[in-house]
Amino acid sequence: MKKILLGIMLSATLTACGGEEKTVQEKEPDIQAARLDANIQILASDEFEGRSPSSPGEEKTVNFLKQKFQEAGLKPGNGDSYFQEMDLVEITANPEAVMTIAHVGGRDELKYGPEYMAWTKRMVEQVSVDESEMVFVGYGIVAPEYGWNDYEGVDVKGKTVVILINDPGFATKDPALFTGKAMTYYGRWTYKFEEAARQGADAALIIHETAPAAYPWAVVEGSWSGPQFSLATEDKNMNRLKVEGWIPGDYAEKLFKTAGLDYAALKETATKADFKAVSLKAQMSLTLNNRIRQSKSRNVVAVLPGTDRADEYIIHMAHWDHLGKDESLEGDQIYNGALDNATGTAGLIELAHAYASAPTPPRRSVMFLAVTAEEQGLLGSQYYAEHPLVPLEKTVAAINMDVLNHLGPTRDVTVIGYGNSELDDYVDQAVKAVGRVTRPDPTPEQGSYYRSDHFSLAKVGVPAIYIDGGVDHVEKGEEWFLKQHEEYVANDYHKPSDEYSPDWDLSGAVEDLKLIYRIGARLANEDSFPNWRDGTEFKAKRDAMMK
Repeated sequence: MKKILLGIMLSATLTACGGEEKTVQEKEPDIQAARLDANIQILASDEFEGRSPSSPGEEKTVNFLKQKFQEAGLKPGNGDSYFQEMDLVEITANPEAVMTIAHVGGRDELKYGPEYMAWTKRMVEQVSVDESEMVFVGYGIVAPEYGWNDYEGVDVKGKTVVILINDPGFATKDPALFTGKAMTYYGRWTYKFEEAARQGADAALIIHETAPAAYPWAVVEGSWSGPQFSLATEDKNMNRLKVEGWIPGDYAEKLFKTAGLDYAALKETATKADFKAVSLKAQMSLTLNNRIRQSKSRNVVAVLPGTDRADEYIIHMAHWDHLGKDESLEGDQIYNGALDNATGTAGLIELAHAYASAPTPPRRSVMFLAVTAEEQGLLGSQYYAEHPLVPLEKTVAAINMDVLNHLGPTRDVTVIGYGNSELDDYVDQAVKAVGRVTRPDPTPEQGSYYRSDHFSLAKVGVPAIYIDGGVDHVEKGEEWFLKQHEEYVANDYHKPSDEYSPDWDLSGAVEDLKLIYRIGARLANEDSFPNWRDGTEFKAKRDAMMK
């Protein structure tokens, strides 16, 4: 495809320390399509082996990023080091494990991969669940602010809870129920496993359905097979469930039927606040023999120091990791993760060049944070949020990138988390200045805000957004663009086929990066601290830290 580079000069109005306004004529940011393309190719190459944490691929990736940040003129972000190291545990379950479900109609033996997926986060060589009663707990949500408790009146200690994915608002599209079509954190699989553990269950199985999960079963199979990483805790993660896992929706329907239950009717009942848990008249048994490897992994952190407000920080972030290699596969064994997220990582390098080559340094410091283990549950960003290298109250905002636009320029810009914070105002001004349109997340039911690294910062109170490419293609329109995206999710997302292609049109990514730079640069030259909007679940933490 022909690549169209749009050069846009922008006059931005910034607020100075004394409160007076001044106009700063920005130099065209140094963001180069050729350099972006070349770095994506390197990061997504077979040589980097899918960039799995704690692997030879990590070693190559983090040293490559260190080199690129040094070349851009950035300083180490962790004292005299470009790395923030953390302890990880890698647990690999034996894929020969068979899940047995005894029910009124007999016994089913499910094969690991196509018929169930399960793992443990406990740092033990074997976990075993034996004849554990299976209980359907609807969406598995306890949300006092919504008057909701799916566990009310049922004791699930030692049992296996079976849970619907997403939340009741998605199922009903009722805007008055949770947040309607938009997924809340209660709809995320991470929350559901955490809540089941708090309730004392031994195991939790989420029922997979493609629409509410937002990805096909192949993504479940690919993402949770092989080595699974966690942050290593002092209690060896014994506060987690014995078994966490998924079962396909068609099998769940069959299981409900054997118990004399109507799966569709019970799903409908589960969307009501007075839902009561139901026994499936079945027992689950599973033994997982695990290979345990404790290891280290690293976030890569580089900083461009500010001038008169250098103790305050803007964070640009993207995750460098992907799924590594699976030597059990025939043919291509490398999950190259070209779009997810070699593109965003290479974009971070471009932003570093843009800031470092600006005519004047920013007033506030700018941190470039390439985090590890996003694919394993946002672990690198979680570790940073729990062990910040600068005080959270001095962290003005975080701007995340995860999968850049490879299809060419769009008329719009998608903001994941739009409506949550005053960062919207900065986005709107920058987008309007270049003649584009701001669009909220077009698929809020997929829970994208809770699925990438900005969420780790949001959880601890830092205003954070994820700026994505738009969907209204300049030449081919919205329908065409969305079709390409759907095909990527169905065919390439979290699969070895997510590989670099010379046919990509990165001109749209370049436009988006220039926009992200201008948003960040404005924040880096102001005095103000944008906050969360009233009613947002993160505002209380921010207000408390800023007192």
